Amino acid sequence: MYSDTDYDAVKLDEIALATLTMALSPEIALGFRELTSTKALWEALIEIFEGNKDMRRSRQDLLRQQFNMFNHVLGESLEKQLHRFISLIMEIRSANINLTSAEINNKLVNSLPQSWDWNVAVIKKTKDLSKLTLSEVMAIIKACDMDDKQRAINHASTYNTGLSG
Repeated sequence: MYSDTDYDAVKLDEIALATLTMALSPEIALGFRELTSTKALWEALIEIFEGNKDMRRSRQDLLRQQFNMFNHVLGESLEKQLHRFISLIMEIRSANINLTSAEINNKLVNSLPQSWDWNVAVIKKTKDLSKLTLSEVMAIIKACDMDDKQRAINHASTYNTGLSG
């Protein structure tokens, strides 16, 4: 004896299961064909892709280690380094690791290439990194980079003008 509410619940579960299954790639969905409820599928996906407590703890430890060791890679462009850093921070946040703005911003600024030592010193002396967002710090870094490029162009044109005159 099922009520209309029970039938509605079953229908909603079937719709949710179909939606969730369609959202998976065919290769992944194939591995979960035997699951017949949305709840069972959802729990199986969490277990496979997020893991148990030990796996999550190990992932958090690995991400903390990657954060602590993050640094500029020789020959890497500033854009590539910033992209790597943002990706790492997104993973850290998705793993529920809480870092302060000061920790994140200081790590980014301290990881800049050695050629940036002057800019890093100026940023640290003129900005309170604990009160800025990551996007604000990145904007400051990009502004410094554009200023450095503009100065290099100005010096090159001054040098070339001096040779021809």
